[in-house]
Amino acid sequence: MKSGPSHWLELEAKTCVVTGAGGGLGIALAVNFAGAGARVVMLDRSPTQLAMAAGEVLRLTGTEAHTVTCDVSDPGSVAEAAQTSERVAGAADILINNAALLRPGALDTLTLEDWNTLLSVNLGGYFLCAQAFGKQMKGRGGAMVHVASISGSHPQGVSGAYSVSKAGIIMLSRQIATEWGGDGIRSNVVSPGMVETPMSAPFYATPGVREKRSAVIPVGRIGQPQDIADAALFLASARASYINGDEIVVDGGYTRQLMNLIPRPGFEKS
Repeated sequence: MKSGPSHWLELEAKTCVVTGAGGGLGIALAVNFAGAGARVVMLDRSPTQLAMAAGEVLRLTGTEAHTVTCDVSDPGSVAEAAQTSERVAGAADILINNAALLRPGALDTLTLEDWNTLLSVNLGGYFLCAQAFGKQMKGRGGAMVHVASISGSHPQGVSGAYSVSKAGIIMLSRQIATEWGGDGIRSNVVSPGMVETPMSAPFYATPGVREKRSAVIPVGRIGQPQDIADAALFLASARASYINGDEIVVDGGYTRQLMNLIPRPGFEKS
């Protein structure tokens, strides 16, 4: 009888689709699911990034992942990707919605074009992928995990539509949970805090930023893609079979720091 963490998760031979798979977090997600025995289909709009990411999955797990070029903001591209994925790897059992953009922009000067561009990927793309791959799950059951952000509950200024998109993801997931739960489809959210990825790398290139950020996180470090991938792995697994419409915040305790960030004479640590 097989034993160990991978068997405990019961993900062997499950088909897992990961969007935004060419980025740092996407690679960590794909590696985690491949390592747990799942058949992984990696979606990204960049063929070059996909090839590199698939190479990392093979190097780290010895497993060949399927790759499908897809622009999640394009309904036709998503529909074609869903068909291709089902043909090469079988109907989806798991969808990890992860593809996202981050663009700076103050609300008073933000153009409608920039607003819509970000929403079309960060929120519209999640909806399109959930709809397309959800059709493959209906009647069979499945799990969706949507990567949001703590900025979906705590506004991140001068970031255009980013916080709005992440708040929308949280509500989209809850709506999927209630509408499709009867079809055996679970939908949950992982909301990362400060995580070091290629998207956030420029922040940490600035001297002092890593130290200042780490200082306000109770566990004392910046999150890594593996931290998020581990939470997603659990939510997609059989061990989370009664968790639906919920959100796991993975931020090292940062969002619980509010009362510790204000002066309170006599109550500070020595």
